[in-house]
Amino acid sequence: MKDPNKRQMMNKQPRRNRKYVGQFLFFLFIAVFILIVGRFSYISIGKKVQNVNLSASAQKLYTANETLKAKRGTIYDANGQAIAEDTSVYSLYVVLDKRQKSVDGQKLYATNKEKIATVLAKNLPISRDKALKILNPSSGNPFQVEFGTAGQNISLTTKQKIQKEHLSGVNFIQQESRLYPNGTFASHLVGLAQAKTNDKGQTTLTGSMGIEQAFNRQLTGTNGSQKIKKDMYGYQLPGTKQKSKKAKNGDNVYTTLDTRLQTLLETEMSSVQNQIKANSMNAVLMNAKTGAILAATQRPTFNASTKQGLGDIWRDTLVQDAYEPGSTMKVFTLASSIDSGNYNGNATYQSGKYAIGNQTVPDWNTAGWGTITYDKGFALSSNVAMAHLEQQMGAKTWKKYIDRFRFLKSTNSGLPGEMSGSIAFQRPIEQADTAFGQGIQVTAFQMLQGLTAVSNDGKMMKPYVISKVTDPNTNKTVKKYSPTVVGNPISAKTAKTVRKHMEDVVYKSYGIGSDYKMSGERVAVKTGTAQVSNGKGYLSGDDNYLYSVAAMVPASHPKYVMYITMKQPQLGSKTATQLLASIMKPVMARALQEDTEAKTTKVSKMPLVAGRTVTVATNALTKAGATVTLLGNGNKVTKQSVSAGTTLYKNQRVFLNTGGTVALPSLTGWSKGDVVKLAQIEGLKLNVTGDGYVTKQSIKAGTTVASGATLTVTLKQNK
Repeated sequence: MKDPNKRQMMNKQPRRNRKYVGQFLFFLFIAVFILIVGRFSYISIGKKVQNVNLSASAQKLYTANETLKAKRGTIYDANGQAIAEDTSVYSLYVVLDKRQKSVDGQKLYATNKEKIATVLAKNLPISRDKALKILNPSSGNPFQVEFGTAGQNISLTTKQKIQKEHLSGVNFIQQESRLYPNGTFASHLVGLAQAKTNDKGQTTLTGSMGIEQAFNRQLTGTNGSQKIKKDMYGYQLPGTKQKSKKAKNGDNVYTTLDTRLQTLLETEMSSVQNQIKANSMNAVLMNAKTGAILAATQRPTFNASTKQGLGDIWRDTLVQDAYEPGSTMKVFTLASSIDSGNYNGNATYQSGKYAIGNQTVPDWNTAGWGTITYDKGFALSSNVAMAHLEQQMGAKTWKKYIDRFRFLKSTNSGLPGEMSGSIAFQRPIEQADTAFGQGIQVTAFQMLQGLTAVSNDGKMMKPYVISKVTDPNTNKTVKKYSPTVVGNPISAKTAKTVRKHMEDVVYKSYGIGSDYKMSGERVAVKTGTAQVSNGKGYLSGDDNYLYSVAAMVPASHPKYVMYITMKQPQLGSKTATQLLASIMKPVMARALQEDTEAKTTKVSKMPLVAGRTVTVATNALTKAGATVTLLGNGNKVTKQSVSAGTTLYKNQRVFLNTGGTVALPSLTGWSKGDVVKLAQIEGLKLNVTGDGYVTKQSIKAGTTVASGATLTVTLKQNK
């Protein structure tokens, strides 16, 4: 028989073990519980896990940070018409992936491809069949599809029309863009602003040439920001406030350019360039008294709207090209000789050739005109006469006047990359050469600046193209630019005498500038012909010259100065003077006409007509001297194309939108700028051929037009 005590002890051992295990598990549970509670307490108090602030992360997760885009400033002409402004364009894409659904199950992919194709064909330059083909790719399972150029650069108006159809799967991407409504319009001078993306992925419009580049800092605004607390579905949480910092729009820049004169100058320049295919051309019209640039262009140029021709040349040749001016420099030689007391116009010299040391100065007519007076020599553009004048006053005096006319110095126009020019002035032959415009390099702006001393009775004016900069946020003028006198190189008496000699170029029987005669006004002119250098010597042949003209109208008291250059043209049946005159005369005539109208016509401001009846609005604008074009068939004006308070020029076209369907008006006689504005308002795709005024339109007047339709117009200059 076994020991009962031993059996009892054996029965107690498992119970004791279970007790110990139970106690261990209990205390282990308590320890884990305390650890978890401690951890949660630490997190709830410190709000950090592995150095990550959970509170901040949660705030970030449910806080939307949005950038409020600032608008780039607008560039205006002298009459307050926009010549460069911000616009939004859109690219369209359609989602095909059927997995794309919202949190509440809404389908975010294309559910009705037939309807999408129909709507796109109606509003975009794409056929329904082509749209359907893109929407039904033959291979693969793309997430989304795009529509090439047809689905790009879509206007806000077109976007809104498509969105009204509530098409599932159709989405838009907004893109910043710059609108240049006049197309080819002082393109290198005004410049370009193009979208650029920085290291942070932010896209902004940045000026890359001309005024857009020079005033990029002022034109560029400061973006704002907006913070919204939202729930998991993206809606703003009730009871939370929206924190925002307003965007500050960029400053507006007002130029001295006159749209009507600029448009005409572009037309005349294109007409001549199409005939002679010059290597380069420049033309500038300037206020003779103030130095304000009223119109300026160059060839080659580009269309700022389409970018066509942009690759031909990036330089603004008005300030970034230095060249030998040739005989137009004789204006300053004559002025210097007269002002220094060395000139005797009745004295004679032997024309044809003039030896200086072992070098010879030739006249353009190497046979010469015999023994003639210096007065006649200037009218005939004799190089020999100018070389004699330089010798008579001495190189030191001549160089002093070169400096007084501020050649070899930048005009400080503020435009990018302006050059200072150069001179070869060591040897006597080099000094004589500069007297007739060779061996000295100048810019077009330097020539214009010097010419104002002659046109403005001795006061030399700085050329300027900006009149003021304003802050659109406060409507205050930030900076104002006024006429600036930069010197008095010659006396008023000298200036008047030089202009008389410039008249002889046109009106004397032996003068070589008779092509520049204008009816009703006396013209003061100096023509120029300079050989073109290839770096080693001068090229030969009629097609290797830089032809130019400096003109002042009216001669007795100039209001306008015009300077035109034409380098290496392929001359045909017309002479260089005939071609240059075909640019100068119509532009000068229009400028004089505008000057007369400005004195006799009361200046009108654009009234606020939005919200008024068509009859009341039309009467108010007609009274203000505007030309009214109605868009739509409503009874009240919903939108006006010109902002209230803007100065209206005579017969300026104003578009009034009245809602409803829009029938295309007759465009015959319209300017390119007006057609571009109409296309912009109605979201039309525009093709323009020719220059001047509309003679043909592809869509008949009275036809109802839809956004996205293509309109082709033919322009021709009225002579």
